[in-house]
Amino acid sequence: MDTIKSVNAMQQWVNAAKTAGKTITLVPTMGFLHQGHLSLLDEGRKRGDLLVLSIFVNPTQFGQGEDFEEYPRDLGKDSQLALAAGVDMIFAPDAGEMYPRGYATYVDVEGITTNLCGASRPGHFRGVCTVVNKLFNIIQPDTAIFGNKDFQQLAVIRRMTSDLNLPIDIVGMPIHREADGLAMSSRNVNLSTERRQQALALSQALAQARQLVAAGNTDATAIIAQLKKSINTQPDARIDYIQICHQLTLEDQDSINADSVLLLAVHFGSTRLIDNGFLLG
Repeated sequence: MDTIKSVNAMQQWVNAAKTAGKTITLVPTMGFLHQGHLSLLDEGRKRGDLLVLSIFVNPTQFGQGEDFEEYPRDLGKDSQLALAAGVDMIFAPDAGEMYPRGYATYVDVEGITTNLCGASRPGHFRGVCTVVNKLFNIIQPDTAIFGNKDFQQLAVIRRMTSDLNLPIDIVGMPIHREADGLAMSSRNVNLSTERRQQALALSQALAQARQLVAAGNTDATAIIAQLKKSINTQPDARIDYIQICHQLTLEDQDSINADSVLLLAVHFGSTRLIDNGFLLG
């Protein structure tokens, strides 16, 4: 395994692989790998001849006052984990390589980016779509694997891939959780011990919502009100959003059905965490 930091060098590697008839699977990440990322790599190892891991903390998807500078980074440890996971190549460019002086082209997906994180983080998905499209162009994967924890991101990337006729199979993988239910996230390391305990309110809210639905409650507004009340008992919690949406359109729903997904974003101190889950089935 090697690490490439240059776009040109990465393209040369890809060209050689394609000339040799190899298929490529890409797992795009911002690094600071955890077991959730490793589960994506495990799946990726099964789906192509060559497995590429990209590590890039993308500045264009962070808004003013967000945690770009504080986002955890450890390329050395990531490289060790990637080697053990069977990665063939790491692509780890810096910001200047991906966005050189004079850079002026961005990708926007309309509609499903206006709700949820798109509403609370203006410009976020513009940055996500731009960097993912660039990675797709550079690495030319046959398959790209993402985690379902970023539910809206996965939906947006699928829409972009379809709309731009990109010949890439987009695979979503289940949320990987800690033993106590907290969804694994690179940002979890920024939580204090106390706030780490408070953050369990997210997975507990999912369980509470499913219990309410199982008991016959189908009013989305009433369920959300109860969840807000529960999460607000945590002293350091600041709710960004709690919404119940259709899994495909991401439009808000009034009544629960098989397509209903509960999506949550909550700050615990300065650390923003997300989680989601279906409410039926």
